[in-house]
Amino acid sequence: MTRDGDFELVTLKNGARAVRHLGHGEVMHPSVGPWQEACALYVEQSRLAELLQQSGPPLHVWDVGLGAGTNAVAALTCARDLCDKQRRTLKVSSFELDLAPLRLALADAQGFPFLQPFAEAARTLANAGRYQAGLVDWELFLGDALTVWREATKAPADLIFFDPFSPTSNPTLWTPAAFRLLRQNARDEGAGCTLFTYSAATPTRVSLLLGGFFVGTGRATGLKKETTVAATRRDLLAQPLDQRWLERWQRSTQRAPHGSALDDLHLQAVPAHPQFDVSP
Repeated sequence: MTRDGDFELVTLKNGARAVRHLGHGEVMHPSVGPWQEACALYVEQSRLAELLQQSGPPLHVWDVGLGAGTNAVAALTCARDLCDKQRRTLKVSSFELDLAPLRLALADAQGFPFLQPFAEAARTLANAGRYQAGLVDWELFLGDALTVWREATKAPADLIFFDPFSPTSNPTLWTPAAFRLLRQNARDEGAGCTLFTYSAATPTRVSLLLGGFFVGTGRATGLKKETTVAATRRDLLAQPLDQRWLERWQRSTQRAPHGSALDDLHLQAVPAHPQFDVSP
């Protein structure tokens, strides 16, 4: 099976397999392949292994854009590899509109070998909506993410792996209103919450700021020199956006957030964000 609904399997230039949307043509993890990006950008950068070795309540990862299951399975693989060093439950909540990419990836064992150790878990998730084993609890929320975030009461997120299709292909999930909903579902107390995404676009960062997050730069991936990390507190960011970024934003032609034109409220709200308060 190489096609399922609106999706098909493709082979990248580096030989990695990936999933492409037939309608808008966008490829999931197009630069370095899905597994490399999932491990580096989401699992390693979030220090997931370190956090799972700390005693405490379940660590809740919101997996926004289940897709072919790569980010979620990278998290589950991290937990598995810790063996008896894992001290707390890993709870993954995956949000997805269409399970076709997951079905395609599971049917291609050679192209997606990293999924195979959790193939039965993924099938259980798809069929029953939940998979539980030992210190792993993986739950599926199928449907429009914005509706799901508004309706169900869920445990707050400790980490957010934000990996839906791009703002062009999936515009509703990248607006300040969408990020505001995410912020409302993010943990405030204790260690707070950190969000990771592949996008480094100025409108993405503006949308995150207007949504109530503090925003910084993340590690490079593939051809991207940097990505984006956001958090509920500024001190959680290794490289927060600073006054130099703000000055570049004020000169930029892309100052507006995703989903709306630039207006006076944006022009006032971004510089007024507490992130840029340099007072002692």
